[in-house]
Amino acid sequence: MPGFRNPLASLFSGRRSEQYLAQYVLREHARGRTVEEILGDPYVRNRSTAEQRGRLLERPEVVAALGERAVGDLKQSLSGA
Repeated sequence: MPGFRNPLASLFSGRRSEQYLAQYVLREHARGRTVEEILGDPYVRNRSTAEQRGRLLERPEVVAALGERAVGDLKQSLSGA
């Protein structure tokens, strides 16, 4: 049907965009960039609100990845001291 649009599509589009942003943050963080740099990227800022960026930092996979990196950095600094 031409012009037919799923009325439920808008309910799930926000979740999908947040999922893409989370993947971007994880990928860039794995490359060694800081979270502040990543969240300041035009790609992230143009595709999200401040509220969405805050929710991004509450996602379990993002928290786990950031935590692993922080623990790894701390272990490395302790072994060097």
